[in-house]
Amino acid sequence: MPELPPVSDLLATAVHALGGTERTGQTAMATAVDHAIDTKEHLAVQAGTGTGKSLAYLVPSLRHAVRTGRTVVVSTATIALQRQLVDRDLPRLAEALAKPLGRTPQFAILKGRNNYLCLNKINSAIPDEPGEAELFDAFAISRLGREVQRLNEWASDTETGDRDEVTPGVTDRAWRQVSVSSRECLGKTRCQFGQDCFAEKARTESAQADVVVTNHALLAIDAISGIQVLPEHDVVVVDEAHELVDRVTGVATAELGATAVSAAARRCAKLIDEREVDRLEAAAEGLHQALEEMPAARWDQLPSGMAPVLALIRDAAWNARTALAPQGKADPQGDPENAAARTMALAAIDEVHDAAVRVLTTFEESDPAARRDVVWLSADEVRGVARRTLRMAPLSVGGLLRSRLFGTATVILTSATLQIGGSFDGLAVTWGLPAQAAGRVDPALANGGAAPSDTETVRWSSLDVGSPFDHARSGILYVAKHLPPPGRDGLAPAYLDEIEQLIKAAGGRTLGLFSSMRAAKAATEALRDRLDTPVLCQGDDAMGALVRRFAEDEATSLFGTLTLWQGVDVPGRSLSLVILDRIPFPRPDDPLLTARQRAVESRGGNGFMTVAANHAALLLAQGTGRLLRSVDDRGVIAVLDSRLATARYGGYLRATLPPYWETADPEIVAKALRRLTDA
Repeated sequence: MPELPPVSDLLATAVHALGGTERTGQTAMATAVDHAIDTKEHLAVQAGTGTGKSLAYLVPSLRHAVRTGRTVVVSTATIALQRQLVDRDLPRLAEALAKPLGRTPQFAILKGRNNYLCLNKINSAIPDEPGEAELFDAFAISRLGREVQRLNEWASDTETGDRDEVTPGVTDRAWRQVSVSSRECLGKTRCQFGQDCFAEKARTESAQADVVVTNHALLAIDAISGIQVLPEHDVVVVDEAHELVDRVTGVATAELGATAVSAAARRCAKLIDEREVDRLEAAAEGLHQALEEMPAARWDQLPSGMAPVLALIRDAAWNARTALAPQGKADPQGDPENAAARTMALAAIDEVHDAAVRVLTTFEESDPAARRDVVWLSADEVRGVARRTLRMAPLSVGGLLRSRLFGTATVILTSATLQIGGSFDGLAVTWGLPAQAAGRVDPALANGGAAPSDTETVRWSSLDVGSPFDHARSGILYVAKHLPPPGRDGLAPAYLDEIEQLIKAAGGRTLGLFSSMRAAKAATEALRDRLDTPVLCQGDDAMGALVRRFAEDEATSLFGTLTLWQGVDVPGRSLSLVILDRIPFPRPDDPLLTARQRAVESRGGNGFMTVAANHAALLLAQGTGRLLRSVDDRGVIAVLDSRLATARYGGYLRATLPPYWETADPEIVAKALRRLTDA
């Protein structure tokens, strides 16, 4: 192994080359990441906005990859961060470190197969949904047809086949016409376009890279499926780690509805005996009738009469699968279109079969506390049509992450928000890591106050490197103690009056974060009549366009829901006030979170604090984090929910937030906002 400069020297070289300044928190984090990689001990790092955490983990990752020849995987939750890493951070960093590392480090981005154009599908003219084949003959009449035509034209020019390169973007429905999932893929050796496949090229490129940037969903697929999707690696960096559990849960969630069963039957229509197709259609009709009579709710027990309905779906799907692919394999002979049609039909049938089996298996366990899955019936409206769908999600993904992620590589988890209620343990337990043992500090990390856990099987350390922001001087946390607790009937008049007064004092420049779209729209409608400054609302336009308009006009305010809680980065004078209408507790009818809460209580724990309060604290930290995006920012966070100050759990929630200066006096806040406006 070549002798390379220490991480501290490499970081200094990188910071200088990129025109930045050295930051204490960034140096501490880089040192801790390097130590964790060397000792093979997992590490959780909370690094506030402005720390420069990307460089802090990329520098030791590149050094490790060059020194050992092993790939490092960096996983993110958002496309925005992936693009920042691949388009800006890594190219500049690779150039800056080429000389001290002895060569230019290589990097690549890897996404799920359905993010890439499928050459076989687009050249075989196999529609995503039966009945839409006419799209490939007469593109001109519909938006969907025009988008698919544009994708066909783009296909002849693209070098990567990556959906993100399509400008302007297209709808999911249009993209499905030219892409396939992993299950639908024929495979490189059996596909006539296997040598030119964009997804395979991306995988090949990633196998040769020092750093591979991917997303939490693909990381989860790699762990859950047992099939190697990512290249061989021994280190994983999980950025935006506060979203890891939700993204893994999403990948591990399955659904079953009459529409999906019927669609699977139609896919098989020309490929198997008509009697088997009829059995599937009959099973779909039986499921539709059974679910229509039931309320949308979590299933604690299998409803009467559902067992034979699900068994019929399971058996019909298995018979269809057997007819499609003897010995469980699609026929490799025949024309490519027929092979592709069979593969896609198999994928649809497998999803239906596996979902039915999963529901039946869940309720074979009589003790609810011992079940691995939560099952619920949801009622959604799709294009004006009510659809009832069974959904299945894991009660916990901790065991999966512990064995498949932490058990196979050294994992670095980082985010601006990892401590809940002042501790890393709240998130660590959901990751499958043991609670930390207090009282022991690793000397190598003494400058950050890291405390390794005391366990022989899974060792991990935590580190809070702080933030370059002076929160107490830059931000005011205002809790409107005088307002009544929020009710279920929407925004009370007193809330609207408070919002109006705050926005007038701020001269616009307000990001309103609401717990529901209903509340956001109600506030927008009411305040547009009361204010002289513009108010935008989520849904008025594409999110990117709304954020740009908000950032460009200081007088403008922007209202919205969860997307804005986590996705807005507007430094400067355009954002001086963040309003939160209420503490973002999960909905009391959320089937998965209420099941997780009940599971904690069945073991003697406090379900509300472990699940609901932790969920709220994480979102509260993310939402309030929209205010200070640069060291020069100043402003006010106004929480209209008085429970943050009066309830027993209020202190726990506030302990998750940075140390803002706190007040409950509306006059102090109004004066502060007016001073900022006049500055």
